[in-house]
Amino acid sequence: MKINKHLLKRCSAVIMAILIAYFASEAYFNISSMKVMAQVYKYGARGQQVKQIQTKLKQWGYHNDSVDGIYGYNTYLSVKSFQISNGLKGDGIAGSQTLAAMGINPSKEASSETASGQNVTNNKDVDLMARLINGEARGEPYEGQVAVGATILNRTRDARFPSTIAGVIYQPGAFTAIVDGQINAKIEESSIRAARDAINGWDPSGGAVFYFNPATSTNKWIWSRPLIKIIGKHRFCS
Repeated sequence: MKINKHLLKRCSAVIMAILIAYFASEAYFNISSMKVMAQVYKYGARGQQVKQIQTKLKQWGYHNDSVDGIYGYNTYLSVKSFQISNGLKGDGIAGSQTLAAMGINPSKEASSETASGQNVTNNKDVDLMARLINGEARGEPYEGQVAVGATILNRTRDARFPSTIAGVIYQPGAFTAIVDGQINAKIEESSIRAARDAINGWDPSGGAVFYFNPATSTNKWIWSRPLIKIIGKHRFCS
């Protein structure tokens, strides 16, 4: 029996195409599944999944605040306390390991929620905030660097300011580091850590939306703002 070489080649091509399509679909399914499993909840997140996290923590005595579905600072502290008590990394972020330890399995429905919330940040936000901190508070105590980052976030939640990190930072005349170019200075590692700590919920500023250095400020109006606290050379105000 003679085998038609052209037919054999065509069949081989068809089989190869089917195999490629199959493995491609499998890879897509696995990646999609990983996205669901990699769902994380942190400061600023909202939704039913956050309520479930708060409910669990409240039942176990870690969360003494309301169950409102908003991942605020108290929820961040509650998650961090739970993590430390259970031998997990105490970063205050409810990632896959923390959720598993709580007995929570993120569903597809939950993954469609705003897991990072209105003000959640991406890597570009972290980088931009770190560069602003570096330009504004380089050489300040670490707590003061985090406080500068927290002030930026506090502004995104205040109707008087833009609602995004980039919008706040680049608002005309808002920060000296933008005007004098210090935002482009060589970045220090502490500035990156400070940006991450601020984004993860640490607010040493006490809710401030303004800060200034009294030794260098020429703005008389800023002195009228109610003082919250002084950290290093900066006065943090409401």
